[in-house]
Amino acid sequence: MRWIAPSEKDSASTSLEKRLWDAADQFRANSGLKAQEYSGPILGLIFLRFAEVRFALQRSRLEAAGASSRRGSRVDEPAAYHAEGVLYLQLFYSALNSQGRAGFVMANSASDARASEQELRQKLIEARAVDVMVAVGPNMFYTVTLPCTLWFLDRGKAKTERAHRADSVLFIDARHIYRQVDRAHRDWTPAQIGFITNLVRLYRGEALDFRLGGDEAEARLKEAFGDALAYRNVPGLCKAATLAEIEAQGWSLNPGRYVGVAPGEEVSDEDFKEQLEALNEELESLNAQARELEQIIAGNVVGILGT
Repeated sequence: MRWIAPSEKDSASTSLEKRLWDAADQFRANSGLKAQEYSGPILGLIFLRFAEVRFALQRSRLEAAGASSRRGSRVDEPAAYHAEGVLYLQLFYSALNSQGRAGFVMANSASDARASEQELRQKLIEARAVDVMVAVGPNMFYTVTLPCTLWFLDRGKAKTERAHRADSVLFIDARHIYRQVDRAHRDWTPAQIGFITNLVRLYRGEALDFRLGGDEAEARLKEAFGDALAYRNVPGLCKAATLAEIEAQGWSLNPGRYVGVAPGEEVSDEDFKEQLEALNEELESLNAQARELEQIIAGNVVGILGT
């Protein structure tokens, strides 16, 4: 689905970090929340800052290593940050109680990466903990231009009233839904946010709420799902994939693998690049396995000939 809202000038001149801490100050001054109620959103803001610092630290290490390596810098290689992604996924999941939910932002590579990240994804999927995955296009953040994926976990999905969707995961491709703020930045309008959130409510069987997005969000939702507003898979926008379908895709949580392309639309350059990167990563993984097997075989041959 393609929905590009009219551009509006963004008057914000402060950095992302300043905006986060300004929001924290407003919570503290105006929320009226008790300390235990206040800690949740503020700890979330602090964790965003923590994640940014960890990413910057890893980047500086890669830059230093690249300066002294014949292979050059790995700063722009997503695989160089995979270990950090595994850490964050484990941290989020382990922090949930038996019925807890969490939503967070991850690099696209975490949805498709092999090795330890694939094993972790498989365990999360088999535990019925993955609820919704949303693909987001580039330039949605002030400090990072790369596209990303929104992960939504639901640890109690299989053992509560939400069990009816325990054996499926909702994939949404929102890469072509945005407002172009300026040449280098995008965001979502209230109507676009309302559309996406109510799409998830349709899938979950929850009551719709158009307080955010209003008539425009409702009209767009009816355009996609009909006047009855009943969830269905929409090519190019969303699909509720079964666990068997996900297993067949190598436990990938990349929405693009399931949602596909709307009738009449062509694969965009961005989609083609993403598919090519995924295939290249798979090829590199297979090549690495082949080299390991070569070493094992060579060692066995030496052992046999040496006896």
